[in-house]
Amino acid sequence: MTPRRTPRVASADLLTTLGRLTAEARQGVELQQARVELAEALQREMLPASLPVAPGLRTAARYSPARHGLDIGGDWYDGFQLPEGALAFCIGDVQGHDVDAAAFMGQVRICLRAVAAVVVDPGEVLSRANEVLLSMDRELFATCSLLRFDPDTGELESARAGHVPAVWATVDGRYGVVEDDGGLPLNLLPGSGYAVTRRRLTTAGSIVLLTDGVVEGPRFPIEVGLERVVRVVREAAGTDPDELAAEVMKVADSTGHADDAAVLVLSHDAIEPAPEAEAETEAETEAAGAGAAAGPEAP
Repeated sequence: MTPRRTPRVASADLLTTLGRLTAEARQGVELQQARVELAEALQREMLPASLPVAPGLRTAARYSPARHGLDIGGDWYDGFQLPEGALAFCIGDVQGHDVDAAAFMGQVRICLRAVAAVVVDPGEVLSRANEVLLSMDRELFATCSLLRFDPDTGELESARAGHVPAVWATVDGRYGVVEDDGGLPLNLLPGSGYAVTRRRLTTAGSIVLLTDGVVEGPRFPIEVGLERVVRVVREAAGTDPDELAAEVMKVADSTGHADDAAVLVLSHDAIEPAPEAEAETEAETEAAGAGAAAGPEAP
């Protein structure tokens, strides 16, 4: 018995089916591409058009989107003036790679600005910002580093919320990775605390804040990336911040990073405290010493 053959689909029907599937695929790609373009537009609009500067302090930043795929990251940087003349700088990375991540990045950035306007201590700024973000009931989290610079005293205060540590170098040959305790990323746990590291910029040099996209890539450990950034910063300490930012961003190219990447550079002179600020600091020190003398003796 001769087996019956399956009837062929008419050529017109086949072409119609292929055309419909092609249109659906194109529509899906166009929709995804539209979401990516929207997220990129949101992200770039939220990055500052310029960064603040002060006598003896020069700043620059670079941002590079993800190199592969349709997703984008949630990296950002910011710099803004604080009351009484201080400056704040921050850099961070939001979990996720979509419009929601870009929108949350904007909320984190605005939240940090608002809290920093009324709270001086960087660690307390992160703590209060964490509580505000938790109250929004968002499922995303963010890492970030926050710096506060006082141009009158030359003091730099920093706090870190689960973020990549900063790299520094001075013109006299000292360099390294900032070693501080840090804390949990923002929007994870109520009551999180963040230690503050304080230092005076008494020697000219550079401080580089970055995101993990700069120093980490497929099969490229973050420790190796940080070592490369340290070498770059050590060789160019105190130089033009824009040129240094460009050189640091080349490290990201060498890692084959799939994530987006951001760099924020502060190049500073040796800053001498203003006479008024120095007198105020001495008075605070004397008061602290008097209080210690009046208190119980240490064991």
